Amino acid sequence: MDWPLSDTSFCIATQENTMKDTDIKKLLYTHLLCIFSIILSIFIPSFFLENFSILETHLTWLCICSVSVTAVNLVLYLVVKPNVSSKRSSLSYKVTRFLKCCIYFLTSCFFFHVIFVLYGAPLIELALETFSLAVILSTFTTIPCLCLLGPNFKAWLRIFSRNGVTSIWENSLQITTISSFVGIWLGAFPIPLDWGRPWQEWPISCTLGATFGYVAGLVISPLWIYWNRKKLTYKNN
Repeated sequence: MDWPLSDTSFCIATQENTMKDTDIKKLLYTHLLCIFSIILSIFIPSFFLENFSILETHLTWLCICSVSVTAVNLVLYLVVKPNVSSKRSSLSYKVTRFLKCCIYFLTSCFFFHVIFVLYGAPLIELALETFSLAVILSTFTTIPCLCLLGPNFKAWLRIFSRNGVTSIWENSLQITTISSFVGIWLGAFPIPLDWGRPWQEWPISCTLGATFGYVAGLVISPLWIYWNRKKLTYKNN
């Protein structure tokens, strides 16, 4: 028995809304675990490292936070698998893809490091601190892109250069990446102010700003997508 056209359209729309709601739930749980990993990176190391704190041992915390967020992103995306898996699954292909991802991440770190220096960061005196800031920003922006899109620069341009998102996950990636950049930009404002606070030292306020921006993006994106789920339409790849 054939469905009338109106009934068929209604069924398709209902199915699409159900799929969107399911993806939004997965997205929300994934983001909550990412936030939880940042919280753990703040409190858990204090039980094992003496005098550990975000301010006093800032570089140590940056390393722990970066490793924690990266590990959680990798595990979650392997479990959830929001992107369509490639048909090519040979060992050589996986190794090549992994090496490309590593190159992309390192390139991102050096690129951000150069940008920070061009915007006034010390060139030599605090090079380790500047590079650590570049690493944590790459963790918040480049790692999710690599997990979701892989080392596919054209896909990156499609998402960030124009409105070319094809899924809820890519929509969320836009929001979290932009919020991380906005956070680090806002975090730089207190540095030149004559307040004399410990957290104004380079690059503490910037890393805190990037972290708050990333967490804000993780919270805002599922809520924004859920609120506008009926209006959102995605193009096919």
